[in-house]
Amino acid sequence: MNETLLSKTVLFRGLSKEEIHDAMLALQARELLYKKDASILLAGSTTEKMGLVLEGSVRIESNDMWGNRTILSHVGPGQFFAETYAFLNNEPLLVDVVANEDSRILFLKIHSLKETNAATHTWVLKLLTNLLVVTAHKNLVLSGRSFHTSPKTIRGKVLAYLNSVALQSGSHRFDIPFDRQQLADYLNVDRTALSKELGKMKNEGLITFEKNHFEIQKASSF
Repeated sequence: MNETLLSKTVLFRGLSKEEIHDAMLALQARELLYKKDASILLAGSTTEKMGLVLEGSVRIESNDMWGNRTILSHVGPGQFFAETYAFLNNEPLLVDVVANEDSRILFLKIHSLKETNAATHTWVLKLLTNLLVVTAHKNLVLSGRSFHTSPKTIRGKVLAYLNSVALQSGSHRFDIPFDRQQLADYLNVDRTALSKELGKMKNEGLITFEKNHFEIQKASSF
C-alpha cells in the first residue's frame, strides 16, 4: 500500500509513513476490486470494516421492498463509507453500498481500534481524531441532502442542489457525480419530470448542461 497516497486522506492525516504502515497491519487492510453496479455492502447485513475509495466511486442508496431507490450520497476517491457501522460492528446497515463505476476499495477493520492500546501505539489517537472528522463531514453531506430535497418543487430541488455543488467547487461550471436517473433518485423525483424541468430551465437561460456538466447562468427564485 502507498503510504504517501494514504497520508493525503483525512483518516491518515498527520500520521507518519511508519504509523500508517503499523495501522494497516493492525486494521487488517485489504484491497478489493468491484465492477460497475456491483454490490459492496447490503442493507440488513453487518460489517466490521469501513471502506476507502482508492479508484472509481460508490453510491450509498436505500432500496425498499417495493423497488423504489433513493440515492443518499456519492463517495469518490479518497473518501470513506460505512465507518459508523464498522465502528459499532453489530448494527445492521440500513443502506446499500454499490459501485458507481469500476472501483478499487481499501477495507479497514476499524472495530479493532477498540482493542488497540493507544499508549503503546502512537497512531491510534491520531486515527480516532481523524475518524471523528470523517464522521462530522459525513453528517454535513447527509444534512446537505435534506436541504436539496426540502423544496416543494422540482426546480427548487434542482437549484438547491446545483447551488451547493457550485459553492463546493468554487465555480459556476462543474460536473455532478450523477447521471439523470441517479440525480432523480437523489432528489427523490420522477426522472421524466426532472428532464422536462431541466429543459425548461435551460430554455429560460438559467442553466446550461451537457450530460453531467452544468453551468449556472443566473440566479432565480425558487
